[in-house]
Amino acid sequence: MASSLLALLDDIATVLDDVAVLTKVAAKKTSGVLGDDLALNAQQVSGVSADRELPVVWAVAKGSALNKAILVPAALAISAFIPWAVTPLLMVGGLFLCFEGFEKLAHKFMHSKDEEKAHHAELTAALTNPAVDLVAFEKDKIKGAVRTDFILSAEIIAITLGTVADKGLLTQFSVLAGIAIIMTIGVYGFVAGIVKLDDLGLYLSRKTGWRVALGNAILKAAPYLMKGLSIAGTAAMFLVGGGILTHGLPALHHAIENLATGLGGVMGAVTPTLLDAVTGIVAGALTLVVVTLAQKAWAWRSKTA
Repeated sequence: MASSLLALLDDIATVLDDVAVLTKVAAKKTSGVLGDDLALNAQQVSGVSADRELPVVWAVAKGSALNKAILVPAALAISAFIPWAVTPLLMVGGLFLCFEGFEKLAHKFMHSKDEEKAHHAELTAALTNPAVDLVAFEKDKIKGAVRTDFILSAEIIAITLGTVADKGLLTQFSVLAGIAIIMTIGVYGFVAGIVKLDDLGLYLSRKTGWRVALGNAILKAAPYLMKGLSIAGTAAMFLVGGGILTHGLPALHHAIENLATGLGGVMGAVTPTLLDAVTGIVAGALTLVVVTLAQKAWAWRSKTA
């Protein structure tokens, strides 16, 4: 009995060790989605009154937990009954990442700063208008953020599933559940910190001594933090999405590996990353063109029907 118990404990330790390693790998692969998730969710709750920011973040976090409670069993079912679908789902997720990243770039260049200022002014006017139902406005914000979270969570779960697709059910569940919990707590804990950063800066700026300078520095840095997160998130989407696509196309993956091996040194080390990013940008651009043409065709068909 003692030897059986020790064998069982050894098996459990092995599984836990595998789970820890695979969770780290999955977390690294999903970092691109995480960066964009942070920026998007912080933007989603912007415009809410200061005393309601944390309750809104908490409501979205609960919606995110429900999203993952749906997605994790769905991922396990796919792995158990249609494992051949894991790679296509990963490819679709990678392509969507590239599309979303390029769409953000296109939106940035196609919309002027005047349009963005006009939108901000319209939002401010709505918030200060007593005729506007702020409860309904807040609920719309929450619904929008939860919808965004569902898409990003699906990407995270799909990428994680690809990491553990060849492992046992217990390991798959442990890694998927671990990533779901870590990402939910990490993202929304950080989002809560971001949306209250200006309040912290304002609080410190009203004190004395060194705290005034620190508060003013925080107030100045907060907008740049959001912008930096958005830029880093977009870049990571091309890297992660492009990497998924190149790994899903064996011929392209081997060609990149051979090129990197031939170059050697520093260039050999950075070439795969650069080519993953280029692949992501090209794939995102092509997908945006196809989606735009399809939308126009659908709109034209609706008008003529």
